[in-house]
Amino acid sequence: MKITNRTGEVLFEARTRSMRITLQKAVRAGADLTGAGLSSANLGGADLLDARLRNADLMGANLRGAKLMGANLIGADLIGANLRGAKLWGANLGGANLRGADLRDANLWDANLWDAKISPETRLDTGETFKQYLEEVV
Repeated sequence: MKITNRTGEVLFEARTRSMRITLQKAVRAGADLTGAGLSSANLGGADLLDARLRNADLMGANLRGAKLMGANLIGADLIGANLRGAKLWGANLGGANLRGADLRDANLWDANLWDAKISPETRLDTGETFKQYLEEVV
């Protein structure tokens, strides 16, 4: 299976039938997956510790329960992504597009959310929208 960027350039390739396993192998190998095209990928529970996914297309991806501690997700497109229960502590989500993403039960401790884009549909573990949460804390 191949991981390509938006222009079709191969970023990583492995002999597997699962995108989740291929991506885990790429991360373990230290591959730079900047701009990777992973929209709608089923990556639930994947071990993506310190993954380099800057500007990756993860629109609609299932990242439920994924281990993304220390991951670089700067500018990543996470529109409608399922990040429920994801471990994102120390992750860099600066400028990421989180519109409509499900972040319920996600651990965002020490995550960088500077300039992240949200929408009224972005969900938190409190059951409220991200916008409602921000209005309460500000």
